Amino acid sequence: MKHRVEKLACVAMALGLSACATVENLTPTAARAPASGSYETLPADRLIGKWGMASYREEKDRARTERIARQCRQPYVIAKGPTDGVMMHVADDSQQYELALKRARDGKTYLGFATPPGDPQDREIVSMTDKEMIMRFVDPDANTRYGTFIYVRC
Repeated sequence: MKHRVEKLACVAMALGLSACATVENLTPTAARAPASGSYETLPADRLIGKWGMASYREEKDRARTERIARQCRQPYVIAKGPTDGVMMHVADDSQQYELALKRARDGKTYLGFATPPGDPQDREIVSMTDKEMIMRFVDPDANTRYGTFIYVRC
């Protein structure tokens, strides 16, 4: 009986470790830090600072959402990353990662890991000024869940 319990404990531990490895492989890691590749990376300094943030799903809600973001009640802080990126959250993850601004060949700008622009984990920068930026997730499912984000500098 003792050997059977020990075997079950070993099997349970092995299954637990394999589950951890699976989750870790699906979660972005710091090893995916921004780096230029076959695309142009842009300076991310314009993103650093405190931002009022809100999101909307329908265009008719955009003006109301901007007013909410302008209140800056709980500013979202975008900090400089260890390289040339910025520290931000990604969809469905409470941890912050270093992300880079990337320019695609078609002229669109994306924010994400060191992958080609337009990666499913990226956000497309819809518009950006020194005082306001609008972003949406490339992944249709994440975009449906989170909507289009408006960031207004506090």
